[in-house]
Formats: sequence, structure tokens, C-alpha cells
Amino acid sequence: MTHVTERSGAGSGPGGTHQPWTAGMGRSGRKRTVSYADAGVSIHAGDRAVELLRPKVKSTRRPEVMGDIGGFAGLFRLDVQKYKNPILASSTDGVGTKLVIAQQMDIHDTVGIDLVAMVVDDLVACGAEPLFLLDYIACGEVVPDKVAEIGAGIADGCRYAGCALLGGETAEHPGVLRPDEYDVSATGVGVVEESEILRPERVEIGDVVIAMGSSGLHSNGYSLVRHVLLGAGRMRLDTVIEDFGRQRTLGEELLTPTKIYAQDCLKLIAEADVRALAHITGGGIPGNLVRVLPDNVDAVVNRASWKPQPIFDLVQSKGRIEDPDMESTFNMGVGMFAIVSAEDADRALACLTGRGVEAWQAGEIIEGTGEVHMIGQHTRG
Repeated sequence: MTHVTERSGAGSGPGGTHQPWTAGMGRSGRKRTVSYADAGVSIHAGDRAVELLRPKVKSTRRPEVMGDIGGFAGLFRLDVQKYKNPILASSTDGVGTKLVIAQQMDIHDTVGIDLVAMVVDDLVACGAEPLFLLDYIACGEVVPDKVAEIGAGIADGCRYAGCALLGGETAEHPGVLRPDEYDVSATGVGVVEESEILRPERVEIGDVVIAMGSSGLHSNGYSLVRHVLLGAGRMRLDTVIEDFGRQRTLGEELLTPTKIYAQDCLKLIAEADVRALAHITGGGIPGNLVRVLPDNVDAVVNRASWKPQPIFDLVQSKGRIEDPDMESTFNMGVGMFAIVSAEDADRALACLTGRGVEAWQAGEIIEGTGEVHMIGQHTRG
């Protein structure tokens, strides 16, 4: 995002003036030259997008960042005095087909938040503090204002997560993507003290499972959502759905940004005895919570402890989707789980509630074989 994939070359003409280089340069009788713009790539548009983004990128700056944007690599000075045995953590992700909704609605300033959330909340799941993020935007045509909107969302997400937007890339791919199409991805790097890494081995029988509410679908399952609601269901994105409240349209609900938990989880780790964190993304609650369990325990999660948002009911009813398929695809209203010691459960809930995070006790850890058991039924209506 902070620079464009390819730069056009330049040759020196008579008197030091610059002219486009062509294979026939210097041969008489050949006057037509071909430029990069003729192939559909605008270097000037890319440069303009970078300039529009510069203030947003600077707003994410951390003291460890060295230099300014526009270099060949981003530089970050790791404070090694802060740690005895610092371990770097990394994560890469994208947003998926939620981007199709953004493109159809021509709203591009929220998907960057989704992108950051998918990366940094994977980092914090091992106890790591997100340090910096690098993004990649590929589009059919670089429209500076649109790229700036996407980048502004990425910068906003980085500020929420407390990490620096250290650099990135904007690539123009004419002939591969349509002019209005784009895709985004990002890689984040974090750091954690080796002795404080959250591992499955730390989870014990008797621990408490605390749920943190999601903001909705987040960024998973959108291929199924689009098929069910916009395809077979023939719904329109501008349809106002009464159950969503506040005259909210279907499109607005589907573009609700993913909640970023990174700073909340870091504070929780500092305040309570956190054994594990599970970021609930693709695979749903069972598929992600199982990843932080050792082989000698099971997690029991009680559905009756929370009520999923109306969007989940809409998707399930329109698509006639069975409960197991819903739970293996969507977060069902929970974006992050924390497993904490029973003694610190109340402290953990107070910490999260004080930070404005919807949180509740959703289950417990029992003796078992490394499985997740979903019991009870969600409150409906």
C-alpha cells in the first residue's frame, strides 16, 4: 500500500529529456511508442494513492518504527531489553468474499478493519503483542480515492490493535481483475516472552471458559452467506431488515467490521491467569476451541449462555442450514474465547466488562480427550 508494484523505466533523450523506451527506439520510420499506461497500469494513480494514505499510515506509528514510508523495506527496532527471551510470532490472512459485498455496495473503508482483525487476533491468541503489519492490495485498476479508503480502514484497524502499519504494496492487475475488483491480504508480526506463550499444556481441569461477543459474522462464511441470501434467497443488499434495528439494511449488516480483541486480550493477560485464547474464525466454535486443548481435557460450552445476533437466524432460516453446519462455519456470536483459572474468572470478566467488551462465562474445562462439547440451546426470539 505504501508503494506501487512496478515502476516505469525512463531513458534519456537529447538534451537530457526523458522519453519512454521502446524496442524500436533509434530506428527511423517507427513513430508509435507503447507506454505502461497503454497496458492498463497507471504509475501516477498509484503514487497518488500512496500520498493520500500517508497521513493515515503515520497515525499508526510506534516509537520502534524507523524511517518513513516509501522505502524498499519497513524498519522496526525491537526493544530486546524488554524481554529475556523474545519470541516473534507471525500471521497472514485475508478477508475472503466479504470483499464482494463491499464492491457491490461501493463501500471500502471497513474491509481494512476486517483484514487487521483476522491477523492480529490470531497473533494475540498465542499471547503475542502485535508490533507491525504489512498489507497487499491487488486491483484491476488503481483508483486513488478507493485505494485510500481501503488503506484508511487498514490504518484504523492497526490503531485499534496498537500495531504499526509498517509498509505494503499496491498492485494493478489489468486483464486479470476487472477494474472494480480488488483483493487484500496482510502479514503481521508480534512478540511474546517465551515463558508467557499461551500453549494448550497450560489448560487444566476446572478452568473456566469465558466468551467474548462478536460484532456479527466477522469475516467467515461469506460464500455461503452470499449463496443463501443473495443467490437462492434473492434478497437485495439495500433491503431494510426489521430485526437488525435502526433501519439497518442487509448490506450494512454484512459489512459490519470484525471486532478487534488484541488490546483487550493483552490487558486480560496482564490482569488475570489466562491459560489460552481461541480466535473463532472459519471452523466455528468447535473447530477453533479444540486447537487450544491438551489431550487430557474437554471443553464444555453451553449455548444457553448467549443469544446469537439476528443475522445468524436469517442465514440459517433462509438456507435451511442444519445446526452442525452453522456451528462449523460461523462464530455464532462469539469472536474470542479465553480459558482462565477458576480463581480468576470474576477478575477476568470484570476486566473485559470494564473495557466495554461483552463477556460471559460460557463453559468449563473437564477431564476428557481433547474434544469440545456443545450443550444446551441458544435463546431465540
